[in-house]
Amino acid sequence: MADLSIIIPTLNASEGLRRSLPPLAAFDALNLVHEVIFADGGSTDETHDIGEAAGARIVEAARGRGQQLAAAASVAKGRWLLFLHADTCLDLRWHEPVWSFMNEPENVRRAGFFRFKLDDRRKRAKLLERLVALRIGLFGLPYGDQALLISKEFYRELGGFKPLPLMEDVDIVRRIGRRRLVRLPRNAITSAERYRRDGYLRRPVRNLTCLSLYFLGVPPRIIVKLYG
Repeated sequence: MADLSIIIPTLNASEGLRRSLPPLAAFDALNLVHEVIFADGGSTDETHDIGEAAGARIVEAARGRGQQLAAAASVAKGRWLLFLHADTCLDLRWHEPVWSFMNEPENVRRAGFFRFKLDDRRKRAKLLERLVALRIGLFGLPYGDQALLISKEFYRELGGFKPLPLMEDVDIVRRIGRRRLVRLPRNAITSAERYRRDGYLRRPVRNLTCLSLYFLGVPPRIIVKLYG
C-alpha cells in the first residue's frame, strides 16, 4: 500500500532535482510512494516545470526550510513522511529499508535516516563522511542531508518542524531523541558542491561554529547570517 509522502524543500533547485528524482521513481518503489511534494520557497528557475513533469505536488510556502517543510507536511496524505533535500540522491534500492522500517510496529514512534555520503571520491570527502558518522555516534545528530523518515502520527506528536531559517533539522532530531533514531542501511548521496566551493575545512568549521552558537542559545535568525 502506498503510504509514503516524500517532501522536498525547493528553492531554485532544478539542477539537484534532475539527479535526485529518478531514484524515487524506481519501479520497485511504485507501491510505496503515495506522492512527492515540493515545498517551494519561491523558485524562479525550472523547479516548477520539473515538478509538474514528474507529477509532483507543489506547495508554496514562505522562504525558509523549516517553514517550507512544515507547510508541505501539513497537507501530506501519506501515513509516513520522508523529508529529503533537493540535492540529495538516494541509493537505487533505498525503498527496501524504508519499507521494512515502516512495517515494524515499534517504529511508529521512531525515525530513520540514511548514511551520509558525498558525490566526491577524494580523500577529503571520505574524511568528512567519517566525521559525520562520528558526530552521529557521539551526539545522535544526523544532518538534514541524510533525510528523515517518520510516521505522520509521531511527527505531529513532536510538534513538527519549527519555522526556523536554520537548524530545523537539529531541532527536530533533538526532540526525537537519539534512542529513537535508526540508521537505515542505504546511502543518501549529497552534492559536494558547497564543500568544493567553500572548502573542505572552512565549510565544516563554519557548520560547527553555527551548531555551537545554536546550543549556546543564539537565535537561528542571527546564526543564518554567518552560515550564508
